[in-house]
Amino acid sequence: MSLLLGHIVDALGGSLEGGGVRDTDISRIAPLEDAGPGELSFLSNPRYQQQLAASRAACVIVAPAMRDVALARGPCIVTDSPYAYFARATQLWRQHMSVQIFPGIHASAVVDPSAVIDPTALIGPLCVIERGAVVGPGTVLKSRVTLGEDCRIGARCIVHAGVVIGADGFGFAPENGQWVKIEQLGAVRIGDDVEIGANTCIDRGALQDTVIEDGVKLDNLIQVGHNVRIGKHSAMAGCVGIAGSATIGAHCTVGGGAIVLGHLELADHVHISAATVVTRSLMTPGQYTGMFPIDDNARWEKNAATLKQLHSLRERIKSLERALKAA
Repeated sequence: MSLLLGHIVDALGGSLEGGGVRDTDISRIAPLEDAGPGELSFLSNPRYQQQLAASRAACVIVAPAMRDVALARGPCIVTDSPYAYFARATQLWRQHMSVQIFPGIHASAVVDPSAVIDPTALIGPLCVIERGAVVGPGTVLKSRVTLGEDCRIGARCIVHAGVVIGADGFGFAPENGQWVKIEQLGAVRIGDDVEIGANTCIDRGALQDTVIEDGVKLDNLIQVGHNVRIGKHSAMAGCVGIAGSATIGAHCTVGGGAIVLGHLELADHVHISAATVVTRSLMTPGQYTGMFPIDDNARWEKNAATLKQLHSLRERIKSLERALKAA
């Protein structure tokens, strides 16, 4: 199957330039370096303009600054945000190429009679929807999703296979060398337009609810602890861990494998690099990184040992400075 280039532009906007190409059949959306005749590609980073010049794509989506370079190669779609345009093109492609999926509850799903499932929602095979849970309009639960009791999911969400929402948070009180379980009496509240990747777990709150606000995007294999709040339109890559009672602001990003410790707060527009461990609250927007650089193991061990001495070295330097001033 294919789409006419003119149809894509009519649906998504942008300026199609290069002359007489509206009737070009587009058979695939492809990476710039692999795209061939009859395929649509995009350039979002000017650093790859050399690949643009060599690309055999039928048409390339570019920013206004790259218009002349793109036209020297061939037809292009000019738009302010090529990457976002590419994203919408993939949606248009999926809409036209996929088999239509109708809402409903799969016969193998287990749904408690007290749960409320909107008629436009889709509940996939082997899902479990427990007592008092709510699934909003247009939301899709793929196979084997578990939605715990009294947990709520808003409208137009996508929850991928194996997700568990509303398992008990990890709460125990020490007593006489043993652990006393703290019953998790809260739930999980998920807003609208949220996407949750495969095998991610979102724990219910101990007393108050765990909250995922509108537009949040979570990758696969993420752990969200009890009583966490994640603000609107924040995004987290795979294997992120958010410990209990942490608060993540709106429009934040957290790179893969990063950890946010419990009871900390991240302000709006805070961005955490991959593999960083956040050990204090970050109240100023910006990019934060806490990775220790990879190195030959012997050299890494020496550097790590030196790090342990930094405080004493700092005090010695201060003492020397005081002595120099007194001299």
